[in-house]
Amino acid sequence: METVSLYGLNRCSTCVKARQWLEDRAVKVDFTDYRDHPLAPESLLQWSRELGGWEKLVNRASMTWRNLPDARKAPASDAEWQALVAEFPALVRRPLAVWPDGSVTVGFTEKKYLERVGG
Repeated sequence: METVSLYGLNRCSTCVKARQWLEDRAVKVDFTDYRDHPLAPESLLQWSRELGGWEKLVNRASMTWRNLPDARKAPASDAEWQALVAEFPALVRRPLAVWPDGSVTVGFTEKKYLERVGG
């Protein structure tokens, strides 16, 4: 399998589990901590569309989201979503994986990853 691009936070336990799970199966991982290397607005837009909307890309159950003022919780455009994520990168569900075929997933479960890389 080609390299999986994984985006998340270095100290996120779920990101660590996903990376380790892939590496244990000899899958090459290119990991990017998006606090250190902000995600490109164009990529965020593309991924939100592939996932079916910003609501699928942004973790609205997170403490970061819950601590936002109510006025910030209703972005009305792609540009507003992009600005929100640029300001609060931890809002992106993690890990975000871009698979060799170009498809995108968020979150980690062994079942979902097994479907991607095989048993």
